[in-house]
Amino acid sequence: MSKKESTLKLLNNMCKNTLMETLDIKYVDLGDDYLVATMPVNSRVHQPDGILNGGATMALAESVGSPTSLLAIDRDKYSVRGIEFSANHLRSVKSGIVTATATIIHKGKRIHLVEIKIEDDKKRVISICKITNFILENN
Repeated sequence: MSKKESTLKLLNNMCKNTLMETLDIKYVDLGDDYLVATMPVNSRVHQPDGILNGGATMALAESVGSPTSLLAIDRDKYSVRGIEFSANHLRSVKSGIVTATATIIHKGKRIHLVEIKIEDDKKRVISICKITNFILENN
């Protein structure tokens, strides 16, 4: 098993008994400065009018935004905490799979800024999110 495969397996195993498992979020790809996850769009994540709930979209974005920073640090010495989050929802989705790609756009010693682009299964951008992560020393 490659390092990439083992890291994806580790990330997916960490989701057991969490919101990510409830929303069926799966990590599917990663690189040096990005992480990709998917989430099915169905009645479990709908608003009452049958479209993807913005809160579920934000949960998906947060679920890739923080771990992207986690993958870029020495986890034995540091932890990651999201300290600010913003989202712009641009398009509605009723069904299918949405894919979130998180990319670090600023990697400082203590602050990471991560952009998350969420696309529907036709590669149309449905949301753009940003999270500011604080990198703190473990005690």
